Amino acid sequence: MQKGEEISSVIQQCATLAVLLEVSGYPKPGNVHRIRDVPKTRYEHFLAGAVAISPSIKDAALRGYRVACGEINLNETNVGRHILKGVGDTLNFQCGGNINLGTVFLFVPLAVAAGITLLNGRVMVGDLRREVRMVMENTTTDDTLAVYEAINIANPGGLGVVEKYDVTNELSKSLIEKDGVVLQDVFRISAEWDDISKEWITNMGITFEVGYPTFLKVYNESKDVNIATVHTFLEILSKNPDSLIQRKMNKEKAIEVSEKAAKILEEEGLLKETGKKMCWKLDEELNQFKGKLNPGTTADLTASSIFVALLEGFRF
Repeated sequence: MQKGEEISSVIQQCATLAVLLEVSGYPKPGNVHRIRDVPKTRYEHFLAGAVAISPSIKDAALRGYRVACGEINLNETNVGRHILKGVGDTLNFQCGGNINLGTVFLFVPLAVAAGITLLNGRVMVGDLRREVRMVMENTTTDDTLAVYEAINIANPGGLGVVEKYDVTNELSKSLIEKDGVVLQDVFRISAEWDDISKEWITNMGITFEVGYPTFLKVYNESKDVNIATVHTFLEILSKNPDSLIQRKMNKEKAIEVSEKAAKILEEEGLLKETGKKMCWKLDEELNQFKGKLNPGTTADLTASSIFVALLEGFRF
């Protein structure tokens, strides 16, 4: 099991660094970053969150390694339990509230998949994405129940109410057990209004097809990891109106924010003085709304994009 410990430790380190790089990226308009706090949630809370999720990510990676070794099956990776542990540890480790629910939702299946692929010595992105798909398609009803518990203790904003399997309805638990509902089933429903859920049913389309290649491209051009982080955030936001903003405000506001992100990129973002000023201006503008125009989903997707790059071997 020594090799499994070594592999899971590397994945754990990549996950922690990915969260730290994402939250430190500045200015990410509307988000907490290294020189921007919001009421009740500070930059330091996110640093604590990066540390807090670390054990759950390592455990998830080790389960993936055991799948690769033939010791357990894919439906025994306990994805839901690792998500619940990551969320619970976060809430116990800091007082800034729900700071990384979406990130944990994305990192856990990535960690399991990386644990599978790293048995061969390195992570190839194509292999990683193939294994992520297999992990996401082989969850269980127990995983669903654990994820529902994670959502309830995190208490994220703007959930609303749905007709079937509503996460806030106590009766949903028995219905999930009765119907044999797995995570893909519930994420297909919530994908209509939540891009983290959408990642689960599109094999992480935004992470692998938008965020990850943008991060590497911009870093290779700029040799600046902060610029790469912020541009990845802006690129994702410009192409995907943030679903957290849509839930807290409305779709029109989310589209408006995305259009402003696109205009910043047209001015080359942080690579040019004009784009840099526009970025700071949008940061100020969005933060006047006290969190209602926070592109929080975009931040989660930026973190998962950096995580993939680090798993592949990106270093700076």
